[in-house]
Amino acid sequence: MSAKKNVSLFVPLMVLSMLMTTLYASQINDITCSEAISSLLPCLPFLEGSLPATPSTDCCAGATNLFHKVDTTKIQRKNICHCLKNTSTKFGVNSKRSKQLPQLCHINLSFSVDTKIDCNSMS
Repeated sequence: MSAKKNVSLFVPLMVLSMLMTTLYASQINDITCSEAISSLLPCLPFLEGSLPATPSTDCCAGATNLFHKVDTTKIQRKNICHCLKNTSTKFGVNSKRSKQLPQLCHINLSFSVDTKIDCNSMS
């Protein structure tokens, strides 16, 4: 009788753990706002409009990694857009420089990088 009771508890726990693993696996590509900001920290001197006139290799590596992660879903793009837009005003990001970043780092994006973008209109 005790073995049946253990099995009846084990099976639901096993199913629950499989569901949690699946949920976790679907969130692996998600990126948080703080991770997005950290990825672009090497770009700050360039984005603020100070020297250098071109982004550093560390900046381009971080931007490439970030943009490839957020270019996967519409929700992810919107969330990171809001994050970066809010952060850009706090750091005084130059809009002209933010627009140049993808081109200078050779990143093809399905969206524009602009401090004045309407994040809710992103597709």
